[in-house]
Amino acid sequence: MAMNYTFASATILLVLITDPIGNIPIFANALRHVPPQRRPWVIVREVLIAFVLLLAFMFVGDSFLRLMNLSELSLQIGGGVILFLIALRMIFPPPSTDTPDTSGEPLIVPLAIPAIAGPSALATVLLLVSQAPDRRLEWIGALSITMAICAILLVLAERIQRVAGDRFVVALERLMGLVLVAMSIEMMLRGIKTFVMQLART
Repeated sequence: MAMNYTFASATILLVLITDPIGNIPIFANALRHVPPQRRPWVIVREVLIAFVLLLAFMFVGDSFLRLMNLSELSLQIGGGVILFLIALRMIFPPPSTDTPDTSGEPLIVPLAIPAIAGPSALATVLLLVSQAPDRRLEWIGALSITMAICAILLVLAERIQRVAGDRFVVALERLMGLVLVAMSIEMMLRGIKTFVMQLART
């Protein structure tokens, strides 16, 4: 009994997973030595790289699952566990540790990967495609909207922090984490229910 994602719910899930609000401090630190006029272009480039990677996973997802001998059920339960752990980190963030400054312009790591296209995002697109491969165009649309939202929020990150303040940004991320907790638990419960039903039939 898999979760029946709609276009809207898949988009919301992907936005929560890529967590553009939570990525604002990571991008701010990584782009510290990049000239201000250059930063929007770097952000857009990194978002596009993440988009291409996630899009590629959408097309090779079925083959990857078969190669690794993974079932949709294990992916659903495992994905729910990962999302739950990520949601807990959003609600109860660990003490911040400053990453080493880079004198040059960041490329791919750590912004595109793993900040945006991390393991959880890759697992999520795999889950969407494995559950409904015939709706691949919908998932591509949801991913496109998600990447556009990420790009806009990250480009406007400095203005958002100035206008809303750090406390609002933190509160918003924790609210997103709470929603993600509910979605991850629902995913795990449905997976466990399906597993129990399969056991009962055997």
